[in-house]
Amino acid sequence: MTKTALLVLDMINEVIHENGKFAGMGMPAQVKERNVLANTSAAITKARAKGIPVIFVRVGFSADYRECPEGSPLLGAAKEYGALQLNDWATEIHEDIDQRPEDFQVTKHRVSAFHGTSLDLILKRIGADTLLMGGVATDLVVQTTARDAHDKDFKVVILEDCCAAGSAETHDNVIAMLGAIGRVETSTSAKELN
Repeated sequence: MTKTALLVLDMINEVIHENGKFAGMGMPAQVKERNVLANTSAAITKARAKGIPVIFVRVGFSADYRECPEGSPLLGAAKEYGALQLNDWATEIHEDIDQRPEDFQVTKHRVSAFHGTSLDLILKRIGADTLLMGGVATDLVVQTTARDAHDKDFKVVILEDCCAAGSAETHDNVIAMLGAIGRVETSTSAKELN
């Protein structure tokens, strides 16, 4: 029997809210256009009804940015702009997504949800072998986490309608590539949720 977990990746204010410091990268507009918040909320509701654990993963750094890789063109910008600080509105899960005390919370300091986090231990503890995932951005946390999950021998299911990138073209290109390492489904078509 398979055991499934739902990963909700970087659905934090700084990344997907129109007032986030990275709003200019296009993610909030794509999240809205693709109806990602409603689709993700629907997937979470279905997962809970089926007894599927929900794991929220967020990127963030201490106020002094001690974990921030300054040499990274992507994450190094967080310190420069005073962004992605933990224990702040910036790294809270967007208010339109229902988060509960029984959900797992994972904080990461790199792109992949697995790198230097407790995610692998949580998945082993709950006996998961199949990972449903959605998040922002498709070309960053979703792609990197999906590839790492594949290489850790998890079955990977990308919930395409629960993902967005800075542009529709980028999203579509990455989704096309991810079909090589997992199933691409939607929140309404994934058999694990229905």
